[in-house]
Formats: sequence, C-alpha cells, structure tokens
Amino acid sequence: MEQRFKEEDLLKICDQAAIYDCACPAQLSRQLIELRSLFAYQQRCGRETSLDIAVHGKIAASVTQAHALLEQCLHEVLTLEGWSMTTLEMPDDLLKLRLRRE
Repeated sequence: MEQRFKEEDLLKICDQAAIYDCACPAQLSRQLIELRSLFAYQQRCGRETSLDIAVHGKIAASVTQAHALLEQCLHEVLTLEGWSMTTLEMPDDLLKLRLRRE
C-alpha cells in the first residue's frame, strides 16, 4: 500500500493538533493509522480457501482506496491550514488562536 505520510509523521500531526481545539488533522491521522493496521491484518490473515482469498482481497483493496483518499484529504487540510509540509509543524496563527481561546 502506497503511503505519503510515514507513521511517525502521523503521530507528529496528532501531537501538534492536540495543542489546539480543532483536531481535524489528528482525526485524519488516527484513521490512517487504523487503516494501515487493518491492511496489515488482511495481509497476515490465513488464506486457506478461495473464499478467504476473495474476502481478504476485497477488504485490502477497499482499505487501499480509502487510505489513498484520506491521505490526499490530510494533505489538503494541512495545506489549507498552513502547516509546514517539511516539518509537519502547525502554523503560528493556529497556536495564537488556541492561546486566545484560553
């Protein structure tokens, strides 16, 4: 399965997003981690019959599509919010917004 963001990247986004109230990037990151776990499970799961192969293949294919869609969404959300795509640090204006809410 192709991955734009490494797991460390997703965890960093979760940490950064936890600093302010709107945790949308963190929600997307957590879902991507879960999809990767589901995909890995499908790869490990026993495939003893043609039915098993069909079932696990269908799930893995669907997870791959969902993963690609959510990774693209995360990239777009980070871009819209002004995150640094090299450091995955949230922009200063989001940090300031958080401080004003407290």
